[in-house]
Amino acid sequence: MTTTVNPVLRVAPAAPAEAAAHFRAGLAFHTDVSDVAAALAAGGDPGFVLVDSRSTEAWDQGHVPGALHLPTTLVTEQAGQLLDRSVPVVTYCWGPGCNGAARAALALAELGYHVKEMLGGFEYWVREGLEFETWRGRERRAPDPLTAPVDAADCGC
Repeated sequence: MTTTVNPVLRVAPAAPAEAAAHFRAGLAFHTDVSDVAAALAAGGDPGFVLVDSRSTEAWDQGHVPGALHLPTTLVTEQAGQLLDRSVPVVTYCWGPGCNGAARAALALAELGYHVKEMLGGFEYWVREGLEFETWRGRERRAPDPLTAPVDAADCGC
């Protein structure tokens, strides 16, 4: 008799302790748009610096209010003048299809900074209906119902 195992369970789940270690480690390296927005909205010092690692053209097109502009290509050259090594850094780029934030985070970590990457990047910041700045001023778009609840303060994650 042949038993067919579905694709999800073809490789068995990790033991609970291994899974906990894996996910704990992931949270040490990543944060998300919702958590960053909540920290910034709380007022006062959020305890980190948010760094937009995209080009000047991308920055001008739109960026998170309060973010520091430090393109990935300039991290090694300018980080020491712009950032305090005692303050954690959160990097972001365009979105899930771009690894610029990961490359910027790597460069910062190699320079001795504590760093996390904001998953979703600028794309999900805008898609979740959060305010952003452009060269024209501040803007906000309606939340995308595929990424954020339209009638709730947060996703409840």
